[in-house]
Formats: sequence, structure tokens, C-alpha cells
Amino acid sequence: MNKLKFLILGVLFGIILTKAEVISWYRIYEMFRFESFHMYGVIGSAVVLGIIAIQLIKRFKLKDFEGNPIVIPQKQRKFWPPLLGGTIFGLGWALTGACPGPIYIIIGNGFMVFIMVFLSALFGTFLYGLVMNKLPQK
Repeated sequence: MNKLKFLILGVLFGIILTKAEVISWYRIYEMFRFESFHMYGVIGSAVVLGIIAIQLIKRFKLKDFEGNPIVIPQKQRKFWPPLLGGTIFGLGWALTGACPGPIYIIIGNGFMVFIMVFLSALFGTFLYGLVMNKLPQK
């Protein structure tokens, strides 16, 4: 019952993202062609909200839903691993027209072709798990 509220919040978040057109491939296409501020505004708002949330977590020593303290790791000072990872992420985003976050929402909206995107994301995550100890960030 306690976790039901997280399911409800997830469904509401999916509805909000759908209504805000954040899952629209056309909006993503506009963003990558620098034709519209819509997605940049959403992403910028998320960054600001993230900064505020991290400050609140640190100041009030908040815990996760299981009661464990939330630990925020120190910033990495390496340049190339995030650049390479971000480039791969951005290319996948541009090619599929979908950020990995709302894949569930896109599938829930009836775009079944995104099941392939979901399976590809799972495969990429599995592949990363196999090679992560050999990558430079470790």
C-alpha cells in the first residue's frame, strides 16, 4: 500500500509529460534542429528543480522511501567519460526521437514500435554492465 502512492505519482507524471508534449518526437526533432525553445525550457526547468532538490536533500538529510539516508557522491573531475557517454546518449536520443526516461510513457500512449527502443536500452544497459570495469571512469 505504501508503494501505491509512487505508482500513482508515476502515472500522474506520465500524464503531465504527455500533455506537455515532452514525449513528442516532433518536439525532440525541433530541439535538435534548434527550431524551438520548448524542450530547452523543460530541460532547463528540470536542471533548476534538480539543483533545488539536491540542496534540500543535503540540508534536511532526507531519506529514501525505505528509510536509508540519501548519499550524493562527489563530482567527478574527468572530462572524457561524461563527454563520450553524453555523445552516445544524445545520438541515441536523436536517432530514436525519445529520451530513455519516458519510454514507458511512449509505449503506454500506444506507440508499440518503441518496445524495440526499450529492448535496445535494456541491451545497452546489460552491455555496459559487462564492460563497465574496463572503462576509464573506474
